[in-house]
Amino acid sequence: MNTQHGFIRLVILLIIIIAVLSYFNFDIKKFFESDIVRNNFNYAWNWVMYVWETYLAGPAGYLWNDIFIDLIWNSFIENLQRFKQGIGPDFNMPQLPK
Repeated sequence: MNTQHGFIRLVILLIIIIAVLSYFNFDIKKFFESDIVRNNFNYAWNWVMYVWETYLAGPAGYLWNDIFIDLIWNSFIENLQRFKQGIGPDFNMPQLPK
């Protein structure tokens, strides 16, 4: 899949949205600078941070550190170093009986 087409479509969509908003005299700058919008974004950000710190940070940290880094990334790096030395990969897989 070509991701460049998706980026171009996103840019065109944003240009169209800004043009439509401009046609209806909607000031984007005033909208994002208003106190109500700032308070709403601040409230939403605080809620997202609470959910992350309370429920998601522990499992995400475990998945990242103990699963991805320890099991996948370190094995990947070790096998790349073995390839660099001219040695085959070390899969540590048991042989099936014939």
